[in-house]
Amino acid sequence: MNLIDLTHTFTNDMPVYPGDPLPKLHQITTLEKDGYNDHELTSVMHVGTHMDAPLHMIQNGKTMDEIPVDHFFGKGVLLDARGKEKIEPELLTGKTIEPGSIVLIYTGFGARYREASYYEKNPNVTEAFAEVMVKAQVKIVGMDILGPDVPPFQTHKILLGNGILTIENLVNLEKLLDIPHFEVIALPMKLQSDAAWVRVVARY
Repeated sequence: MNLIDLTHTFTNDMPVYPGDPLPKLHQITTLEKDGYNDHELTSVMHVGTHMDAPLHMIQNGKTMDEIPVDHFFGKGVLLDARGKEKIEPELLTGKTIEPGSIVLIYTGFGARYREASYYEKNPNVTEAFAEVMVKAQVKIVGMDILGPDVPPFQTHKILLGNGILTIENLVNLEKLLDIPHFEVIALPMKLQSDAAWVRVVARY
């Protein structure tokens, strides 16, 4: 069995959605003074590698703690979207997507995580693509970009409104390019919230 970590390390200087405050992760006790180490974290949820629950965009939608745990495992499908400005249904040509799959969109932007272009020029996932994901009955759509779309967030609403969770800010997707069969394990914190940080692993 082999594992690939698809998760960014959570740090104080990670990029955030424009307008959001930076996270603050700092040490509040030390072994020398207090006998133990402890840290305090203050942050919005939509930073770093995280998963959106329906409540993020859907009135009265489910919170992360209400999602059944079997929703976080599934057969992985990698879509190579390098060089694409829009993620369209044509990207699925030749792909077999079974119900319950977890679709990962590789744009290459994960390598630009700390560059200005990560915020300014990342591709958008189209509403048409989202509709295909709904018809295919996938569990999750993940991507190595800041988010699938921009206001008014129609792609978000299509996916989350149909129970398809989204994962944003993935990394290392290029390591899956030559792996034809893999499983995705994406375990978010069990929070009563519209999103949660998530550790995402591919297993093959």
